Amino acid sequence: MQETGGRGGEPGYVLLVWPESLMGPSFQLSFAAVTAIVALHDHPAMRNWAAMDLGWAGRAARFLAMTFLTGLLIEFTLMPIALHHFGKAGLYGALANMIAIPLTTFVIMPLEALALLLDLVGIGAPFWWLCGVAIEALIDVAHGVADTPGAVALFPRSGAPVFALFVIGGLWLFLWRTCGRWLGLVPVAIASLLAALQPAPDLLVTGDGQHVAVSAPDGALVLLRRRTGDYALQSLSESAAFQGQPIAIEDWPGARCNADFCSLVLRAGEPSHRVLIGRSRERVPERALAAACRRADIVIAGRWLPTSCRPRWFKADRALLDRTGGLAIYLADRKVRTVAQGHAGHPWWDRAMALRQAAREKARAERLSTRPR
Repeated sequence: MQETGGRGGEPGYVLLVWPESLMGPSFQLSFAAVTAIVALHDHPAMRNWAAMDLGWAGRAARFLAMTFLTGLLIEFTLMPIALHHFGKAGLYGALANMIAIPLTTFVIMPLEALALLLDLVGIGAPFWWLCGVAIEALIDVAHGVADTPGAVALFPRSGAPVFALFVIGGLWLFLWRTCGRWLGLVPVAIASLLAALQPAPDLLVTGDGQHVAVSAPDGALVLLRRRTGDYALQSLSESAAFQGQPIAIEDWPGARCNADFCSLVLRAGEPSHRVLIGRSRERVPERALAAACRRADIVIAGRWLPTSCRPRWFKADRALLDRTGGLAIYLADRKVRTVAQGHAGHPWWDRAMALRQAAREKARAERLSTRPR
C-alpha cells in the first residue's frame, strides 16, 4: 500500500521512519482494509469457493458476490476508525463497489491502457474520450451514493477506550485462524454498545474560542456566529452528530444577546446551567463582567478574562484554550473533554505548544520593550 498518511512505502519502513503515522487515520484506514481483505480471502471457505470450476455465469456471479462481501467487510472494518477520527461513517460503500470495481477493472483501466498504446501512433483520442465517459459515470455513482438519504451515519465521537476495544476485537478476529477467533466479537459488541450510548456534547468550543455550538433541547444546533466558515461548521456539526441546517444564536429564542455576550440557560437533567458566551473582544467594565460571571455556571470567551471573572463551575477563556485546544462539554455529568487529552505527551502536540508559548513570550517581551517609560 502506498497511502500511508501521505507517505509511501512498506508499513515497517513507514513506522520506523515516521512512527507518528500510526496515529493518523490514513495509515489506520489503509492497513485495516488490507488486513480485512487478506483475512477474508484466506478463510478456507473463501479459498474453496474461489477454486470451484464454474461456468461463465457462475464465475460472474461469484465475482459480484465476492466484491460485495469484500466491500461489506471493509465497510464494517473501517467504520470504527472513521467514527473515532471523523464522527461519521459511510453505509452504502459495499453496494457502490459492486458498480465501481467492475467499472474500473473491466472498462476504465483497459481503455486507459489501450489509449496509451494507441497514442504511440497518434490515434488514442477516441479511447481517451471513452475513458473520460466511464470516469464521469464512476463519479456520478459516487455522488449518487453520497447524496442518498442515510448514506452517512453520524455519531458523537467516543473516547480512546472504545476505539481500543474495536481494535482489539478486530485484530483478534483477523489474526486468529481457529474457532477462537470469534471471541473477538465480544469486545466489538461492547464497543458498539458504548458508541451507540455515547451522548452528544451540550457545548462545543473551538480552540480559539471564536466558535461555539450549542445542542439545543429541541434538537437544533445553535451557532455563536452567523458567518461560520465551512470548515468550522462541518467540524462542529460532525462533533455534535448533527445533520441539518444550524441556526444563529441571535435567532434562537432560548438566548439573550448583546454586542459583547450571549446568555442562555441549558437543561440537561437537574439542575439547569446558566451559560455566558463572549462574542467580541471589546473592553467590558470589569465590575459588570465579574457580576455577570458570578451569576453564570459556565463562561466561554475567545479572549483573556480577568481573575475576577469566577463562574460557579467552569471558565474557558483564551488562557485555558491555549492549553487545552477545543472543548466538548457534557452538562449531565459535568464532564469536559479537551483536544489536549488525546494529544498531550505526543511530540507533535508538545512541540506545537512549546512553539506557541515561545511566540507568546516573544510578543510580550516586544510589547514591554516598546512601552513608553
